Amino acid sequence: MGYTLNFAAVWRSFDQLLEGLLLSLGLAFISILIGAAIGLIIAFALISKSRWLQRPAALYVTIIRNLPILVLVLFAFFALPQLGIRIGKIQSFVAVLSIYSGAYLAEVFRAGLLSIPKGLTEAGLAIGLTPMQIRVSIITPLMLRNVLPSLSSTIISLFKDTSLAAAIAVPELTFEARKINVETFRVIETWMVASGLYVVTCSVLAALMRVVERRLAVPR
Repeated sequence: MGYTLNFAAVWRSFDQLLEGLLLSLGLAFISILIGAAIGLIIAFALISKSRWLQRPAALYVTIIRNLPILVLVLFAFFALPQLGIRIGKIQSFVAVLSIYSGAYLAEVFRAGLLSIPKGLTEAGLAIGLTPMQIRVSIITPLMLRNVLPSLSSTIISLFKDTSLAAAIAVPELTFEARKINVETFRVIETWMVASGLYVVTCSVLAALMRVVERRLAVPR
């Protein structure tokens, strides 16, 4: 084939890849926190007896889950400024990933909430707790423990979705790898190293989540 592997040029720029990886992790972490808050609110709305809460929540989940995230990223970055809404590219991507993750986490949380015995709510009311106190101090903690396996998969998927930020020139891992590729013409080496960083990071995240799952596992 006439192609000789030479990682020297990539190693010289390895610090750029690490900076991109750190930004990817930061984007994922912030987006997951915001998305979890959105998802929790939407999940409670989905199981609410009020149709005024259920229908808008269901519409949000349906629309967001059926749109490619790349379309949302490009719309937020290129279309919103035409409407007079101008925010930075990093803020734009975080907003999109938060909204996107919120829709997926809402379904995860909804399933978790439905798994909680109704007797716990009745017991909370019997000892004088308000409905809000029951949701915050009893229902939500138990639900989070129940959905940890699904939550782990969602977190890893959202971390990988940060690669789409490269489409709007956010200097995360994929963007930095593409830049090194263009500068050095070491196509195979660059993407092998970038892929390795993604695999290692996802493996570490999965291992950490398994530790959390074991420590917080609900006794059977």
